Amino acid sequence: MDAQCLDEDGYLINPMDWDESWAEYFAQKENISLTPDHWDVIRFMRRHYEAHLIAPDARYSIRHLSERFGAEARNKLFELFPYGYVQQACRIAGMKRPRNWSTG
Repeated sequence: MDAQCLDEDGYLINPMDWDESWAEYFAQKENISLTPDHWDVIRFMRRHYEAHLIAPDARYSIRHLSERFGAEARNKLFELFPYGYVQQACRIAGMKRPRNWSTG
């Protein structure tokens, strides 16, 4: 992976440079083995970004997960990305580093 594509905190500078090999790379760095549930969240985040040109905050991803997990959606998100939505989910999904976000 080309380090010139990353900012000083390790996030992609241009989210449009992302592809699934980036997701695998970032997940490996976070010691996460991507499961279908991880990919569901990642692909939701990518669709949201492509439609709105902004990364979805955790509330949107939790709402997305609630379709399958109901009231446990918030817990599921943090089970999938235990070190945080911003640090792990956003990085793996190829988002720019979010500024001043709540984690959900």
